[in-house]
Amino acid sequence: MNFSNFGNRFTKPTGVSQIMDDLGDALRSPEPVNLLGGGNPARIEAVNEAFLEIYQSLGEGGLHSPAIDAITNYSNPQGDAGFIDTLVDFFNRHYDWQLTRDNIALTNGSQNAFFYLFNLFSGQFSETSGEEETTTQKAILLPLAPEYVGYEHIQVDGNRFVAVMPEIIEVEHNGEDGFFKYKVDFDALENLPELETVEIGAICCSRPTNPTGNVLTDDEMARLHAIAKRHDIPLIIDNAYGEPFPNIIYPNVRLTWDEQTILCFSLSKIGMPGLRTGIVVASPDVVRAVDAMNALVNLAPTRFGAVLANPLFVDDQIVRLSNDIIKPFYAEKVATAIELLKGALGDTPMRIHKPEGAMFLWLWFKDLPITTGELYNRLKARQTLVVPSEHFYPGVDTDDPVGGYRHAHECIRMSITGDERTQKEGIAIIGEVVKEAYANG
Repeated sequence: MNFSNFGNRFTKPTGVSQIMDDLGDALRSPEPVNLLGGGNPARIEAVNEAFLEIYQSLGEGGLHSPAIDAITNYSNPQGDAGFIDTLVDFFNRHYDWQLTRDNIALTNGSQNAFFYLFNLFSGQFSETSGEEETTTQKAILLPLAPEYVGYEHIQVDGNRFVAVMPEIIEVEHNGEDGFFKYKVDFDALENLPELETVEIGAICCSRPTNPTGNVLTDDEMARLHAIAKRHDIPLIIDNAYGEPFPNIIYPNVRLTWDEQTILCFSLSKIGMPGLRTGIVVASPDVVRAVDAMNALVNLAPTRFGAVLANPLFVDDQIVRLSNDIIKPFYAEKVATAIELLKGALGDTPMRIHKPEGAMFLWLWFKDLPITTGELYNRLKARQTLVVPSEHFYPGVDTDDPVGGYRHAHECIRMSITGDERTQKEGIAIIGEVVKEAYANG
């Protein structure tokens, strides 16, 4: 079939399509698969009980129930009005941001939101001065690579990213060595050679970072905000794992917002990935743009996730679930996974990125004699799925594992959401395959 340039761009294999295909194949597989690669949150019984209770209550009233209303009526393109009003009250109650409903839009998941935002603030821009029109190419600045795999390939007219490689420092975790941490290299950021030829339309970071679990410090965030303000561009923060929900974040940091900032939240990581509900908190200009794009792309965002989640935010149940159940659940998962990894790989050069949040561990196999793309294939042959690191570098040429940025071919992202069997068997197989690679290439 002969597709357009747009069609060819959006139908070719990508890192995120590989992840979702692996997830689907694993769910259909007749044999057990150690699924350590997807981004699906864990099924937490106490959280699902809360969802079920609300779900059942939505059906009360039969044909005139809130459930039937949510199914049989569109929202407006900005999103379900009732949930937006609840979110305004929720954020103002907890942070005193003085939001109005003009500051919030809903989308069909965070991925949908980033498709909009990256195409709003990067690509080709036209400016008219008198009778003369000029065009400019703008890019999204990623101040700390590696970054989320889903950012790449969603810009309509080509990948337009400028990425900054991190400072890598050795750190301890709970008094143990064998850990490292990425930090923003601000000297490199301020002196990027790409900035001589490419303008920046927005800065974007995830906090906690997917894939590494890194949490940018308050000082790092303040410096990024100052750069954004100086250049009058937005600072986009992907807060899918952060506070106040699902609050899978361990350092004590502050969540701030002003009209220079675009905050993106998701209901997926509290345990509702199938309902595809993203939340954008931004200036009215940005919200109006998202509203208009929703109308063209989706007519309107899905309502059922908003209607189901609404009671959780009205009485702050979402905060209690996040603080008392979701966060401790993943903290325990992290501790168990680290113990298993130390046992399986303790005598290799493995380093673990300090786990500061999210639902993954980022493993660095220094001087691994094969790429982690090849490691992925070997693990997949053993019914164990991870994600190789080269997919997490939007804006970085990772095609050359020898002459390029070698670190981009030495890491894997490992999910910690699996059950006990998956964790034990999967990590044991990772240990066997990695040791074999170090021994024999």
